[in-house]
Amino acid sequence: MIRDKKPAKDAPKTAAPAKASFRRERVLLKRGIWPVAGCDEAGRGPLAGPVVAAAVILDPDRIPRGIDDSKRLTAEARERLFDRICATAQVSVAVASRARIDRDNILRASLWALKRAVVALPEAPRHVFVDGRDRLDTECDCEAVIGGDGIVLSIAAASIVAKVTRDRLMCALAQDCPGYGFEQHKGYGVPEHLDALNRLGPTIHHRSFFAPVAAARAKHMPWTVEPVQDLFEVTEVEVQTGIEIDASAGL
Repeated sequence: MIRDKKPAKDAPKTAAPAKASFRRERVLLKRGIWPVAGCDEAGRGPLAGPVVAAAVILDPDRIPRGIDDSKRLTAEARERLFDRICATAQVSVAVASRARIDRDNILRASLWALKRAVVALPEAPRHVFVDGRDRLDTECDCEAVIGGDGIVLSIAAASIVAKVTRDRLMCALAQDCPGYGFEQHKGYGVPEHLDALNRLGPTIHHRSFFAPVAAARAKHMPWTVEPVQDLFEVTEVEVQTGIEIDASAGL
């Protein structure tokens, strides 16, 4: 006799992540610390294009509804909120070029752009929240918040401004470099982009030291790749059997 199986218990529902809030900014505001800025960047991971950083000081009395981590929003929502943030808040943007990324590395270029965005704000902030682990070398207090774009509303607003600005820049680069699909993947290493790199080779907008770009450069432009000396290569060394000693050495 086959017994009926007991129905499986419903799987526990996963709570939706809480939206970014203005709580931390409001605590500082009540202590008389204002303006408070949030800053974030877009474009650390892509193989091509710049890193774009943004800094935002929200107006406590005119905060647009719907602000959240840019990654949780649709492109249409980001565009809409971008316009509302720029219309109601103090906003600045800084761009670290592909050349700077190649020269300084992606982390240093990102931190440089974030600091420049803070400095470029119309009003100097008294406190800065920055997304990530690294604090910025600013004249005011700076607090790094891991996952801050999903926690601190000012950082979330900056993430939207940075993301929309960079997406627009990559769409412009797509017209300059047809065939790579920048307007679709924004320079990230998706299969379509990797295929284009393999077929067409890198452009001047690609980050030279990222592995897929370096491999494509070696394939399409091998003359630009400096040969690496084999440290284990055996070379002939002339050995002298006689030793000449300087008499003035007194030996």
